[in-house]
Amino acid sequence: MPTETTYSILGAARSGLAVAALLRREGARVFVSDSKPADANPTAIPRLRAMGAGYEFGGHTKAVLQSSVLILSPGVPDTIPIVRQAAEQGIRITNEIEIAASRCRAPIIAITGTNGKTTTTELTGFILRNSGLNTFVAGNVGLPFSEIALQADEQSVVVLELSSFQLEHIQAFRPRVAMILNVTPDHLDRYPNFEAYVRAKFRITMNQTPADTLIYNADDHNLSALPASSVARAIGFSLTQALPDGAFVRNGQVILRANGEQELMNTNDIRIRGPHNLYNAMAAALAAQSVGVGLDAIREGLKNFPGVPHRLEPVRQLDGVRYINDSKATNVDSVWYALQSFAEPIVLIAGGKGKQNDYTPILPLIRKHVKAVVLIGDEAPAMEAAFAGYAPTVRAGHSMELAVEQARSLAVPGDVILLSPACASFDMFNNYEHRGESFKTLVNQLIPASEAVN
Repeated sequence: MPTETTYSILGAARSGLAVAALLRREGARVFVSDSKPADANPTAIPRLRAMGAGYEFGGHTKAVLQSSVLILSPGVPDTIPIVRQAAEQGIRITNEIEIAASRCRAPIIAITGTNGKTTTTELTGFILRNSGLNTFVAGNVGLPFSEIALQADEQSVVVLELSSFQLEHIQAFRPRVAMILNVTPDHLDRYPNFEAYVRAKFRITMNQTPADTLIYNADDHNLSALPASSVARAIGFSLTQALPDGAFVRNGQVILRANGEQELMNTNDIRIRGPHNLYNAMAAALAAQSVGVGLDAIREGLKNFPGVPHRLEPVRQLDGVRYINDSKATNVDSVWYALQSFAEPIVLIAGGKGKQNDYTPILPLIRKHVKAVVLIGDEAPAMEAAFAGYAPTVRAGHSMELAVEQARSLAVPGDVILLSPACASFDMFNNYEHRGESFKTLVNQLIPASEAVN
């Protein structure tokens, strides 16, 4: 008799619980181990008990090694001792994306990149849904892939946002359409060097065939080797060159040259603004066209898509000052795009948990666009040193409330107060969403100057 496949899962957050439920539905033996104490995730144990999975919290014991397959959650690096022990014992190491994909019948559009993943994933899903396709959006945004994998049939399309972490341990995962938006230094606290991070991103193409499509940013020099390294049909998108196969801009018009040359729409008609969003829009248009969506549906989607929370999200205009929530800007490259999106003087709120950031690329933009920087979190001293001579800085410690107060005191009518941290959030918040919601709540509680009591 064949040996039964048994599973251990490291991490009891959303994707860990979702893949546990998927495997238990098949009747598999599942054991979930989380390094955090149980009270850090109070809903996890009731869910695990209800599905009949074994579990432990507060550390990983040798019980993890009593399985034939080890599934790593995205936040779990493969350098920790228990994973190394599993590898030494010959236990197969994989991840939630691989498990879900092996059970999903629908074609997959998989999207990765350092910046723009969430916007492009949601925009692609929006276009596909509006065209009438039964569409699931999952992965690093929204629902875990395992939660929808069985619902998505051959007549559906799954749009997945994938981080580099989620690509590290794929083995057979093959997307019909793979997309890499850009690659710039990030997560260097996880990877030994930038090259290792790039290799993780490029894994998205590793199982594609000539029948599949690879969409890439032709303006990103870090992706120049990508088309030749893949056997898939490679189509690019660009703001600087007319491509023989792909999407580009000519005389203010988006041109699609993937199935003959077609004029899509005027760039001013795309609802989401900024050069980074023009890249995202072209990438989404190519993805939609690759799965058979017509130009009219693509145009309508690009005209009507409102954007995503925490990414250059307008919060409020108060006393002539615009407040913008860009909490999803967790790296330097995101801030580089954000600073180019406003003509007004900017009071920037930045900082958090650093990732060995190099701020050199944004210093010219800090000098040109930013009148003052309010610094928060652990990275404040490093940012203060980096920005010296480029813009005045003040520190707000580990208090978003104080940061908002200080930013307001520095702004005048006509300015923008921009939360665009360039850092992770974990020194002060649960995640970037928590950080952004805190900022929005504080901003919406501000009282107009005309109503202030003297």
